[in-house]
Amino acid sequence: MNDVLIKILYMISCIFFIRGIKLLGKTATARKGNLYSAVGMLIAVVTVLIQKDVMSAFNSGADAWGGNPLLSNGYCWIVAAVLIGTVIGAIWSKVVKMTGMPELVALFNGFGGLSSLLVALTQYIAAEKGDYFTAVSLGLTIAIGAVAFTGSLVAWGKLSGKMTFKGWVIPAKNALNGVLCVVGLLAIVAYAFFTKENPFGCAEIEKYGIIASTVVFLLLGFTMVIPIGGGDMPVIISFLNALSGLAAAFAGFAINNTVLVVSGCLVGASGLILTLIMCKAMNRTFASLLFKSFGGLKKKAAGGPAKEPKAMSVEDAYMILEAAKQVVVIPGYGMAVAQAQHAVKELADKLEANGAEVNFAIHPVAGRMPGHMNVLLAEANVPYEQLKTSDEMNPQMQNVDVAIVIGANDVVNPDAVNDESSPLYGMPIVEAFKARTVFVLKRGKGTGFSGVENPLFTNDNTVMIYGDAKATVSALVSEFNDQ
Repeated sequence: MNDVLIKILYMISCIFFIRGIKLLGKTATARKGNLYSAVGMLIAVVTVLIQKDVMSAFNSGADAWGGNPLLSNGYCWIVAAVLIGTVIGAIWSKVVKMTGMPELVALFNGFGGLSSLLVALTQYIAAEKGDYFTAVSLGLTIAIGAVAFTGSLVAWGKLSGKMTFKGWVIPAKNALNGVLCVVGLLAIVAYAFFTKENPFGCAEIEKYGIIASTVVFLLLGFTMVIPIGGGDMPVIISFLNALSGLAAAFAGFAINNTVLVVSGCLVGASGLILTLIMCKAMNRTFASLLFKSFGGLKKKAAGGPAKEPKAMSVEDAYMILEAAKQVVVIPGYGMAVAQAQHAVKELADKLEANGAEVNFAIHPVAGRMPGHMNVLLAEANVPYEQLKTSDEMNPQMQNVDVAIVIGANDVVNPDAVNDESSPLYGMPIVEAFKARTVFVLKRGKGTGFSGVENPLFTNDNTVMIYGDAKATVSALVSEFNDQ
């Protein structure tokens, strides 16, 4: 294919990627954004296959397949791989529950890092090292891809509960991670600069360098993410997403592929921006996220008898809601667990029909991945205009008649504002405690994912409605229907 035409196709592909990411910024256009990005990827893949002349490359090794024309046809292998991946992806996307989306996203990040890692290792096996810049790019692809892969596996294990790391303590973890990073980078230098043509190097040093860098950075992914607590998981998922994009960008440099560089930079930059936004939402620095962790820390109980939360029945709660003129719903991971989003939308419709103004206050780190609550509510067709950030809702919270907290915990904890001894202190929250009445829908009295106690539950203006959130909200809807 003509080089000019290839560059034009790559440019068109990049335009689709950029436009797709732009459309993903709003719930109303997110599906179209996904479609644009998919079209861009299709154009890029087809262009790469034609540019690299896959058919000729495989036909040249036809003897290895006994002269079988089907097995020696490169496109047949690629189409088979695409079909297998499509079937697995389609089935997986259908069977996964919304509560499983955070760990699924973590796995996707890991697979992205693994793909870049395999591309780099394939380049090494094919003895296509290139110049020093290309060799260093290949080494950095291995480093970042390996960290993204194993780090994402740990995040998946923490979120899914299939891998328990409670009680795991890594002595001097920051020092250990620093040593691993230095050793891995030295291995990359050995691979990139100590070549057999170099009087100070040989092929064995290249080989040991590539093996050492792969092993060390795979280990670094584990040691870096294992100490990070559950409360930080939404942020670490976003960070690992940025790493997977960055690995793809370096892979693009290593194999001289423009569209991979552009798409990798887009993913890496957007992931890093989201990570910084979420760090700001938690009033934490990016450095403290990696080198410190408050996840799992528990506030010491104060002396004296513990104050018990007040419980209320659905019928009594309905009487308060029926008179409310301003209602705010604050969703959290518990809403995802109960699959209550459709019932919540139905309750919001009933409240609006009764003359109330209903809004949804969504904290940036509510749930267990970025945008978790937005996705759930969009699935239930909640109007985008009703989705408010905590910064938008907090100034109005004193005028709110009822704040309904559904499964949220840490993001409504008043200790973040009032108690300097709390691990959450300084973290911006949804200030539900300022509402005239607060309904907290929970199964029990447990703490949130970070393990920090929440005094909101025992405030004078708070009442607990225990039970499954979906059943509770559906019962409230029934009360409105019966009137």
